[in-house]
Amino acid sequence: MPDEMERLTRAARQLLAVEELFGGEFLPRGRNDLPAARSAGRDDARRGTCARRLGEMDRDEVSVCTRCGLHRERRQTVFGEGDCCAELVFVGEAPGQEEDATGRPFVGRAGELLTKMIGAMGLRRDDVFICNVIKCRPPNNRTPAPEEVEACWPYLVRQLEIIRPKVIVTLGNPAAKALLGTRVGITRLRGQWQSLPLIGDNLQGIAVMPTFHPAYLLRQYTKDNRAKVWADLQKAMELLGLAPPRPG
Repeated sequence: MPDEMERLTRAARQLLAVEELFGGEFLPRGRNDLPAARSAGRDDARRGTCARRLGEMDRDEVSVCTRCGLHRERRQTVFGEGDCCAELVFVGEAPGQEEDATGRPFVGRAGELLTKMIGAMGLRRDDVFICNVIKCRPPNNRTPAPEEVEACWPYLVRQLEIIRPKVIVTLGNPAAKALLGTRVGITRLRGQWQSLPLIGDNLQGIAVMPTFHPAYLLRQYTKDNRAKVWADLQKAMELLGLAPPRPG
């Protein structure tokens, strides 16, 4: 009975998240047989080792990094957070002002929307891993310069090597272009499965789903854009074995 209550509670939360994110347009009607939303986390066998390796990299390397000029103006680095063995990783561009202040990724308005997107998938933030290509905030939230991306690149690669996700969702143009090594824009890339190139050990071929950045979605919060993002997330859910809510 407790397991059944937990299943129903999580299913209800997922439906509310979908309704909140998409204005009720995608809310299933008259369905009480939703499958239980499950964590996208892996078996706990590697968890201790992965947590230790990520923690050491954050403490000993990223937090004290001076590889590029961004370190001069940062308040603190933003390493990333979530399940160290997650099957699903979200990668954005760079921290903003609130992230720089808190040391956590995606905690501003865009972060609130990302949290809703994750909730609509039937997951929580601690079921996935969230990080950025760049670990320091660029001044005035400008686009990171190529040399800044290059300086931070080894950290992102090692994060992915340790986590070894099954699916990566890139948020916005810079993240997609950096990870895929492409000049193709997000408008053409989004919604189309891509394969991660050989950027690190055991990473080649990981499924990558590019979608719009939550900040863009906030600026262009149209029915069409919301539907596109939800379609992208549903594709990721399908590959992960998470049954998406469907219209009744």
